[in-house]
Amino acid sequence: MKKRYLMLLTLGFIIVFACSLKAASEEEKNDPLIMTDVSGLMPIKIDKVIKGKEIESFKKAIKEARETNKKISIAGKQHSQGGHTYYKDAIVLDMTSYNKILDFDKENKTITVQSGATWDDIQRYVNPHGLAVKVMQSQNIFTVGGSMSVNVHGRDIRHGSLIDSIQSFRLLNADGEIVRVSRTENEKLFPLVIGGYGLFGVILDAEISLTDDELYVMKTKALDYKEYADYFKQAVRGNEKVRMHFARLSTAPDSFLSEMYVTNYELAGDQGARTEYDELSEEKNVALMKFLLGLSRNYDWGKNAFWNAQKSYFLKKEDSYITRNNVMRSESEFLEYEHETNTDILQEYFVPVDAFPDYVDSLRKTLTEEELNLFNMTIRYVDHNEDAVLSYSRDEMFAFVLLINQGLSDDEIKKTRNVIRKMIDVTLSFGGTYYLPYQPYPTKEQMKRAYPRTDEFFGLKRTYDEKEIFMNYFYEEYGRDEK
Repeated sequence: MKKRYLMLLTLGFIIVFACSLKAASEEEKNDPLIMTDVSGLMPIKIDKVIKGKEIESFKKAIKEARETNKKISIAGKQHSQGGHTYYKDAIVLDMTSYNKILDFDKENKTITVQSGATWDDIQRYVNPHGLAVKVMQSQNIFTVGGSMSVNVHGRDIRHGSLIDSIQSFRLLNADGEIVRVSRTENEKLFPLVIGGYGLFGVILDAEISLTDDELYVMKTKALDYKEYADYFKQAVRGNEKVRMHFARLSTAPDSFLSEMYVTNYELAGDQGARTEYDELSEEKNVALMKFLLGLSRNYDWGKNAFWNAQKSYFLKKEDSYITRNNVMRSESEFLEYEHETNTDILQEYFVPVDAFPDYVDSLRKTLTEEELNLFNMTIRYVDHNEDAVLSYSRDEMFAFVLLINQGLSDDEIKKTRNVIRKMIDVTLSFGGTYYLPYQPYPTKEQMKRAYPRTDEFFGLKRTYDEKEIFMNYFYEEYGRDEK
């Protein structure tokens, strides 16, 4: 039995490795002006890429766009998956080289960075000073400007979404002018640009609030999903020692959306011991994780094996110590995936905390009736925050993050789109919302139900950018016909 299992694992590794070779050879043939995002679903020919390091290069691009009736799109790491960072025949501003640390105030716990800086850049800078980021994604590879544009959230349960920790920023607008934006300066732009998907201008730099780099103790336990909402309110949200938290629901056929485990990061009693653990971690076991994820992507038995491995790994880390900065350096390289016939996409749905068990039951029923290759589901918490015009957290919400594998053909895209629309209908029926940085699969009506201020948002986009200089496919799909 053991030999058979090892043989199957080896076969799976060969398949995953062969797929990666195909993707690499295809990538070499790509036209440098054919742009897409991490999903690879929407390749489009653009006009040119400007990889700027100076503000003048961005101003020059906007001037050219105004004079020649071209469009401007703004790109960071391009992990938004619905054409948010490019547009047909557009000038694309690649912000990744615009990444300097501009100012650091240790006493007041703030840092000012150019928008192309990544969270990793910030962590490496502030970690020696005993400070850490308040809010960011679960991975640290993303740019600050991109994170602001989608108003990210993460594992922290005390600091909400990113808009809470942005003090101010400078914006290069459609007229080529630089304006400072905060809660008191040009304040109407503040909730539009954060969570505004690059439609109001180029975020040049931002002042960000930091917090202490604390030492945590990891606590993981298996839990009945029906108990989770009450458990969270009492043992997690109601326990001030718990600073960060996430959970996972099984997507394995043997325990589909029924088994789950939760991981809490509790404040350690001896914070003086933090320096023993504060060396920043680097990504490990990438090949193994890619292999296991590949098995989960391709086989039902692989999903069962991956779920059991995930659960066992975190349960074994019970009572281990980790710093805040290292909790926020979750592995991400193993998620990179390229294949000539299929791709991985993300979906994220937000549901009120008390609706959790009934929502899971409804989602399970829907997915049992449909064909969808769902192979990972993570649960996070997002506090009530309606500061952004396009706010996704109009209540205390659980965020369901779904990792889905889908085909690249038109038929496969249509099939996946139809299933996602059904899942969104289920989500909306529970008073939930969905996250906007992903494929344009939801209908316009679904967006308006999830985001009641949709018309206001797109109307203000045209007020601030009358010629629609800043353009992407998200706006074209959901906003342009609102005139």
